[in-house]
Amino acid sequence: MKKFIVSLLLFPLAFCAFAKGISEDVSSLSVAAPSGAPAIALASLAVDNPDQYTFVAAETISAEFANSRSDFIIAPINAGAKLYRMGKSTYKLGAVVSWGNLFIASQRADFKLEDINGAEIVLFGENTINASIALYSLERNGIVPAKVSYLGSAANTQQLLLSDPQAIVMTAEPALTAARNKNPGITGISVNSIYGDSGFTQAGLFVKAELAQSSPEVVDAYLALLKESCDRCETDLEAVAEAAVKLEILPNVKVATSAIPNCAVRFVPALDAKAQVEATANIDLKQFGGAVPSDDFYYGAE
Repeated sequence: MKKFIVSLLLFPLAFCAFAKGISEDVSSLSVAAPSGAPAIALASLAVDNPDQYTFVAAETISAEFANSRSDFIIAPINAGAKLYRMGKSTYKLGAVVSWGNLFIASQRADFKLEDINGAEIVLFGENTINASIALYSLERNGIVPAKVSYLGSAANTQQLLLSDPQAIVMTAEPALTAARNKNPGITGISVNSIYGDSGFTQAGLFVKAELAQSSPEVVDAYLALLKESCDRCETDLEAVAEAAVKLEILPNVKVATSAIPNCAVRFVPALDAKAQVEATANIDLKQFGGAVPSDDFYYGAE
């Protein structure tokens, strides 16, 4: 696990442009994120001050909520919502920043969605929101696999994808791009494209409740900076790719440049995304603690 703890020292003058003309001091704020695709949203902010961020293994993100050390946490929305409902976290959802990086892929010639009918599909993460989203998306498109099997991670399904020419698997970016670099014949179908709407709510920025209550203007200033960072994934892809590689979020610029557009990084304030969060939750409520998040889960709610 590679660690970085972050006080945002960058962009003190940028608030006039990005935070409704209010310049706020964010130099004491700390941010934690899993060391994977969700951290792409932060890359433009973290690249010049890497020692001030904390990137942790994805499976340890719950501990970040429990220890309450960070002012902000990037995390799967279902994980943050479940902990909040269970009383194990006071962090509120500030914004959705990732809308799904899942793909169904195969080496099969002319692979298409209908090929899954009557075939075996191998997903990663049994009893997880990712698996539930994939199965829901297939069902709504009339796709019925003969068998559903599971492996532990996207890296595991990537290995199967590369080793078995007939395998049909669910993987995720950047694993899909890495596999395609080894075998250009691999076809990937975005789960977002069959889920519909604008994608499912995958990862978000969570705000420490005490900070949200005491200094909302500081929170708003940082959210404005984060929006700019997310927007750069479309407006300045090369720079974001280089930042992600420098931070060791992604392995190299070639993979990063291809993978980032498939990670659906997009900033939407929590209240604006509430209906979409609830739609995602209703696919598998147990992944959200048994119910859709309460209104007070969302930063900015009255």
